[in-house]
Amino acid sequence: MARARRALQEAGLDMEMPLRRADSVTNEVWFGEEYVIRVNRRLDPRLRREAYLAPYLPPEVGYPEVVAYGGKPGADWLIVRQVPGQVLSRAWPTMSKIERREAVHQLAMRLMALHKTAPPPNLPDISDSTPQLLSPDTFTPVMPLLVAIDKARTFPNLDKELFDEAEELVIALAGSITPFEATGLVHGDLTFENIMWDGKQISAVLDFEWSRPAPCDLDLDVLLRFCALPHLHVAPDYEHLARPVDYQDVPWWLAKDYPALFAFSDQYSRMRLFAMAYDLRDLVKHPPEGSVDDLWEHHPYHRLAATVRGTGYLSQLNR
Repeated sequence: MARARRALQEAGLDMEMPLRRADSVTNEVWFGEEYVIRVNRRLDPRLRREAYLAPYLPPEVGYPEVVAYGGKPGADWLIVRQVPGQVLSRAWPTMSKIERREAVHQLAMRLMALHKTAPPPNLPDISDSTPQLLSPDTFTPVMPLLVAIDKARTFPNLDKELFDEAEELVIALAGSITPFEATGLVHGDLTFENIMWDGKQISAVLDFEWSRPAPCDLDLDVLLRFCALPHLHVAPDYEHLARPVDYQDVPWWLAKDYPALFAFSDQYSRMRLFAMAYDLRDLVKHPPEGSVDDLWEHHPYHRLAATVRGTGYLSQLNR
């Protein structure tokens, strides 16, 4: 709270206003009377990037008004104007099928607007920390992924054969995302935790920390993962209400409203590469300790194995 109040003071706002801590998966988030205060305690430029990017986003995307940005690395903050409603994933369990269908339709329209948005000049780079280990700047876009596989092989107690299989698969599928080109922006963290719903419509799309130029279907990686495993992406107080069965129609509705998002050649291969690039980043960043048998069923090692061996949620969607 002290960090949030300091942000209000530096922004020239009432630092004594009542504040309520939000249930957030990542950042420190506080609600004031009219404002949302986000504090980033990591040494990365995510909030600075978002503050820079916000004015370039078209109104159709629905990003809230930025009030102020400031602070320093490791303690920077972003204040935006509060919008009505609650996060869509919190509202979803009690929404009717008609309401859910309308929400997905509106999301598709906003995604179309975002994916047509030209990247702004001089957008701060986050290529070394993006959620997927892929790069348009290397000889092949999967080079960071192959490097991560080599590193993962050095971890004790893990099945080296899995990483051999993963390497073979990455090399075989690399052509499906080559060239790794982009004409617009992706959101980068597209879960229903980052969408606001006011009961009738989407009132805002939030958290553009990972937004960057990339092929538009990269947004499907996180969204499909969210639909298959929603309880891994929501605040702890209601994760027991986040059931995969409630999201099973979302990909099909989105495909109907935004067919171009699913129109890439060999889409299944692309999605497998995106998923491996996500899970290997997670695995290398947080190496497991102990035996594989002791790992949580949704540990990135097990998620990677399911993708490589064709037993995960992507394989089920591809039927």
